[in-house]
Amino acid sequence: MCCYAGSCVFLCVCGCGYMTFFFPWQNITKDYKIVGAYTDGINVLGLIVFCVAFGLVIGKMGEKGRILLEFFDALNEATMKLVQIIMCYMPVGILFLIAAKIIEVEDWEIFRKMGLYMVTVLSGLAIHATICLPLIFFIVVRKNPYTFTLGMAQALVTALMISSSSATLPVTFRCAEENNGIDKRITRFVLPVGATINMDGTALYEALVTFCIITATVASIGAAGVPNAGLVTMVIVLTAVGLPASDVTLIVAVDWLLDRFRTMINVLGDAYGAGIVQKLSKRELERIDLISDVDVANPFALEATLDDEECEKKSYVNGGFTVDKTDAISFTETSQF
Repeated sequence: MCCYAGSCVFLCVCGCGYMTFFFPWQNITKDYKIVGAYTDGINVLGLIVFCVAFGLVIGKMGEKGRILLEFFDALNEATMKLVQIIMCYMPVGILFLIAAKIIEVEDWEIFRKMGLYMVTVLSGLAIHATICLPLIFFIVVRKNPYTFTLGMAQALVTALMISSSSATLPVTFRCAEENNGIDKRITRFVLPVGATINMDGTALYEALVTFCIITATVASIGAAGVPNAGLVTMVIVLTAVGLPASDVTLIVAVDWLLDRFRTMINVLGDAYGAGIVQKLSKRELERIDLISDVDVANPFALEATLDDEECEKKSYVNGGFTVDKTDAISFTETSQF
């Protein structure tokens, strides 16, 4: 969790840096606006914090909170069905929405800036995938990160094609376990969590879009309408920083392509995270394997103590038995029952 959260924060910072590099000194003024420190609108971040706290309280109420839990489950299911119906007609609506706004554009310079925005996003994702993630992986795991990436090639291509981290999970499982030798106990826990939490590409994208809207002057173009999960979160970000959410509409025209590359980075980050977790959990996995391999009828719980990894002989104490782990497991009786 900490690894995924840190990675997303790092990508947000990198996104701000990339936009400063590609869009330097645009719309900069020395004037300071004293008024307007507070913006009108919904306090989205406050609402999210309240919902999280409210959910935790309901979870601790036990049976008394089950009524509220069932209510919100039903509300969520009804909302999702309504969204599915709307999504069936969304492509047609988005087509006419964007076409109408493009026709209204008077300054065609905006399209050059949109092209530069796409280059910025793709270059930022490329830097993260080829330098940042491999460097972190090498520092922790001490293995060739590019060989690891090559083993995930099929999962990355699948993510590029279907643009969904969750739908790519079966292929990600197979590549991580068969090609890179990651323990199944690690992949079956870390990868599903990463597919939901670890959104490296989306974190970079949201920072870039926010800066793009601020510096590229797209306020005259746009209307509500976001067909994509990343764009939905982008609306939340814009509302939080006090920018009109309608400004994101023009981004929809190119987001279908960028979303595929963001998904690739998300899947790659999930895989690297699984590799790092396996390295950090190596001794715990060895201990669990030993417990499952040693079948000793003893009423006491098995306690395992691992010596240094380079040591050939390791001692394990299980109640009245001492188990010496060499090439073969041998049992030495130390007490009588």
